[in-house]
Formats: sequence, C-alpha cells, structure tokens
Amino acid sequence: MASSKLVQVQAKAAQASQVMAKNGGSYVKQLLEKNKEYIQEPPSVETCQLLAKQLFYTRLASIPKRYEAFQKEVESLKNMVKKREEWNMENAGMAALFGLECFVWFCGGEIVGRGFTFPGYHV
Repeated sequence: MASSKLVQVQAKAAQASQVMAKNGGSYVKQLLEKNKEYIQEPPSVETCQLLAKQLFYTRLASIPKRYEAFQKEVESLKNMVKKREEWNMENAGMAALFGLECFVWFCGGEIVGRGFTFPGYHV
C-alpha cells in the first residue's frame, strides 16, 4: 500500500514538474508584469543591497514601538491574573486554548529541531 502511494506521489510530482517546465517562464513574466510597480530600477546588486539595508534599519527602528506593545500585553496579562476570580467560562476557555496553542507550537519547534523526527534525536 505504501509503495502504491509512493508511485502516485512520484507521478504527481513528475506531472507538476512538466507543467512548470512548460509554463514556468510565462508565469514568471506574467507575475513580474502584474507587480512591476514594486520593482526597483535599475535591477542591480547595488539596488538590492540598498533595499536590504533600508529594510534592516527600518525594522531596527520599529523595535521601541514593538517593545511598548509587548509591555502593554504583559501588563494586560498581569491584570488578568490578578483578577482571575472575576473570570467567566469564556475567559478561562480562551486562556486554555492559548496555552494549548503555545504547547503545540513548542512541540512543532521540537520536531523541526530534531530534523522532523518524532521519536527523538538521532544519535
């Protein structure tokens, strides 16, 4: 059964590869034409380096605002914990779902960190 699934997946991959080889160039041209307003002229290494530097420093400049937003979130969390006697089932359910989501992201990160293996680390 597993080998038949593998053959099916290989056939689909070969078919997708043929379609991309046949239509890939026209798709890229169409995509570039559609989004030409975002293309910087001249398209050179220097332009790319300049844009990369602008992106880096723009993100660096946004750190204080993101830090302030983080501090507001922490204060909100502290207030919720202080007033946990006033919680209703909706708040408790949302907190439980948030905790579950954090746990799932942690597990996903662990799996990725192990090289996409479920049982454990390779030794």
